[in-house]
Amino acid sequence: MRWLAWGLAGLAMVGAGVAEARPLRVMALDQCADQYVLALRPDAELALSPRADDPDAWLREAAAGRRRVRPTLEAAIAFRPDVVVRYWGGEPRLLARLEATGVRVVTIADATDFNGVRADIRAVAQGLGVPARGQALAARMDATLRDAAPGPETPERSALYLTAGGFTAGKGTLVDAILKAAGFSNAARGPFFAPVSVERIALFPPARFVLGFFDQTRSDWRGPGRHPVVRRVAKGRVAARLPAEALTCPAWFAADAAAMLKAAA
Repeated sequence: MRWLAWGLAGLAMVGAGVAEARPLRVMALDQCADQYVLALRPDAELALSPRADDPDAWLREAAAGRRRVRPTLEAAIAFRPDVVVRYWGGEPRLLARLEATGVRVVTIADATDFNGVRADIRAVAQGLGVPARGQALAARMDATLRDAAPGPETPERSALYLTAGGFTAGKGTLVDAILKAAGFSNAARGPFFAPVSVERIALFPPARFVLGFFDQTRSDWRGPGRHPVVRRVAKGRVAARLPAEALTCPAWFAADAAAMLKAAA
């Protein structure tokens, strides 16, 4: 394990003199972190996660040509990051070692409303040393939310969010905030994420559906949300189909999902 000790010592050597000699090195441990670092520090030397250019990544085109690494301790030792950004990625051993050697670890919180997203943007921008860029990104999100807001004469509307896997999202979720931002009340009665049975949809059909993740044809292709009965009930009641790329991360593009909902409805 001597090589491991040497590698960890190398991580700790990232001091002021080294930082001046090369661009900031930023490692993203998961797809959500990829989006934040691509938006806020595209000028840095980035090590993105293997999912950075997946179809459900918001900034997948910006990830083209960027380095990809697995979120492992060995990869961190080889890359020697100054800052690591994560949402859910990174095993405890990796995170503990990084913090022990002085690497800054910035964690994206699981925001359930747009105030939480603003806080995440501020935290990541601060951790990456670009607070002004964070302010600009939050301002852009707020402008999108203003455009998505319903007009004073918009009638009250209710909609049930449904994924291909048969889940809905109630209060205490960012999806609920997206619905409200576009002028919809949430038809889900319970809090948080919960399954919805085909039988319940058939017996108590909602006035409208907002479908999420249905664009991923390989995802839950036999899930309850794709059941023939659900398709029959939803016919003529779909207010919008939100793409997975706008829903996979508590980030500024949740406002774009609200704008898509308003435009489709």
